Amino acid sequence: MTGKIFKSIFLSCLAVFILTFALTFGFSYKYYIDRTGEMLSGEAEYVKQGLLTVGDEYLDGIEEFSARVTIVTADGTVIYDSLAEDGNLSAFENHKDREEIKEALESGEGEAVRYSDSLGTRSVYYAVRLDDGRVLRLATEHYTVLSALMSIFGPILVLFFFVLLFAFLIAKKLSGTIVRPINEIDLNKPESAEVYDELKPIILKLSSQNYRVSRQLDELKMRESEFVSITSNMSEGMMVINSRAEILTANGSARGLLHFSEEMPHSVLSIEGVVGLRDAVSSALGGKNGYAEIDRGEKHYSLIATPVIGDGSVEGAVIVIIDDTEKEHRERLRREFTSNVSHELKTPLTSISGFAELIRCGMADGDEARHFADNIYKEAKRLITLVGDIIRLTQLDGREMPYDGEIELKTVAEEVAERLSQVAEALGVEITVSGEHLSVPGNERAIEEIIYNLTDNALKYNKRGGRVEIRIFMDGSSPTLSVKDNGIGIPKDKQDRVFERFYRVDKSHSREIGGTGLGLSIVKHAALYHKAELSLESEEGVGTEIRVRFRGSEEEEQPKP
Repeated sequence: MTGKIFKSIFLSCLAVFILTFALTFGFSYKYYIDRTGEMLSGEAEYVKQGLLTVGDEYLDGIEEFSARVTIVTADGTVIYDSLAEDGNLSAFENHKDREEIKEALESGEGEAVRYSDSLGTRSVYYAVRLDDGRVLRLATEHYTVLSALMSIFGPILVLFFFVLLFAFLIAKKLSGTIVRPINEIDLNKPESAEVYDELKPIILKLSSQNYRVSRQLDELKMRESEFVSITSNMSEGMMVINSRAEILTANGSARGLLHFSEEMPHSVLSIEGVVGLRDAVSSALGGKNGYAEIDRGEKHYSLIATPVIGDGSVEGAVIVIIDDTEKEHRERLRREFTSNVSHELKTPLTSISGFAELIRCGMADGDEARHFADNIYKEAKRLITLVGDIIRLTQLDGREMPYDGEIELKTVAEEVAERLSQVAEALGVEITVSGEHLSVPGNERAIEEIIYNLTDNALKYNKRGGRVEIRIFMDGSSPTLSVKDNGIGIPKDKQDRVFERFYRVDKSHSREIGGTGLGLSIVKHAALYHKAELSLESEEGVGTEIRVRFRGSEEEEQPKP
């Protein structure tokens, strides 16, 4: 700013200086010319009187005059010139056409200012006509404008230096005065600054901008906090990269899944051991969605890279890593379930078709036909049971069974025991129901399925003379159902799989008793539906106890019917 102020002041001072000097010099120069003419007029009058009084002899002492004296005849011939050496006038041309001579001959006196070719100077001339018709002319040299300027060039330089110094000092003083209040402005609180009136609009604008910036920063901080809160609590991994594949941010899940929890790499392309990552990122930075699948032990993840496009170009990408383990597990279970259902349905249908074919062809009659019909009936009944179990599993998976209200466990257990009493009697197994009258919120049919399937399994995998105990009691604050038998038990290495669909510990025995392999799977899904916990204790040859621990009343979160 000092430079700009100095330049402005210097140019202003220089312009004033030049204008003042030009006007002063012009008026002085004109005054000088005028005074020179008056001086020549006076001296001419003095010489004229001398010539009239003394005659031409007066010219012998003319050297005392500072002016040049010339006498010209009426025809312009120079008959005397004080500058002539030894009276030699041959070097002087005829002066008849000289302006001052012509005016003097015509009007008695004449003046002129011109550059003298003979003398090579600028001169002022004054001429007066004598009584005898001759013309007396006096001339004196004076400075030309350029000569005058050159003669005072030194003082001009000195004055120019002082103008320069004055401009610098004033500029420094003014810039300090102007800049100091600006430098003292607190940008965080500009309204508190004491400034001159010209700066007040800037102060108001700064205050307004500070307010807007402060609000925008607060909003950005709030959004950043929300973003961090959301992304840090996401189970999915998320990364944001720029157009050079440099990692801008990554949440905890992404760090864990990609194994860089301690030190985040500079570029996503430097992450090793992730098959398909580079291709997915390259595709996203090329403007297309990228996809890759990652396997980490028993975990399966899907990686999706989506380009971020701004102003028509790709500015970066967002990478999301989704845990698809459960989805993959469900897909595998679905495939296994479809395969098992097909297998389980195929067996009874084949039997039914075979027996029906024998009857249709007349290869069986009488008792034999009745025997085949009895087998068809049993296989059809087994098929209906299988289809019913599949439907119930589907309903439990789809949460299509709303809560009916409070279900009294002991009452349902007694009803199930009554329904299975004939089966128990045929197998030589005793069923007992004991415990408290406890109620749980849930679906009555689903709870009945739990008790029925547990009791039915306890009967079928028991031994003659055995017993099945159904007990209802409080385990801490949770109503609990226990079904215990003293049957054949379950081997330790197979206890983790008994709740899988179509899994049978002893397939040949299951065929004999007509099991579908879905009973315990229905129990598992019905318990999950009621947010209950299943536990199993079994010892081969000793017996099995399965407990269903329902949520206590203070824990209960009932789904809406």
